[in-house]
Amino acid sequence: MTMTYKTIVVAVDGSQEAEWAFKKAIQIAKRNEASLILTHIIDIRAFAAVEAHSQSVVERSEQYAKELLENYKQQALEAGIEHVIVDIEFGSPKVKIAKNIAPKHKADLIICGATGLNAVERLLIGSVSEHITRYAKCDVLVVRTEKELGEV
Repeated sequence: MTMTYKTIVVAVDGSQEAEWAFKKAIQIAKRNEASLILTHIIDIRAFAAVEAHSQSVVERSEQYAKELLENYKQQALEAGIEHVIVDIEFGSPKVKIAKNIAPKHKADLIICGATGLNAVERLLIGSVSEHITRYAKCDVLVVRTEKELGEV
């Protein structure tokens, strides 16, 4: 059993919690000389109420994801991470991260924030991080912010 990680997936959605997860991923990737997979899942279920998947909404969501991940990629490269991959997909973040993204890249660690942008869904059907923890075939690190730890 190895004690290092070689391929780390970090899920980001633009939230402060995802920013913390990203920063933690940079630290771990540097210590392990690991590849970093930056992923953002565009949740197509959110478009259901918007004029039958209005193309402009989808395009704006995809553009936001590209800009978000490109910014994170630049930060990772500047921090000294040599191998950074960007992966944008459409679907349910709960399903895609654990069951598609991580296996596709042969990840041995997934890092995500404890909470994210979709608080309503979390209340109704559980959090993305909870689902990833339950279904991932690799290690999962759920990062908490100071606010969640009660340190603010």
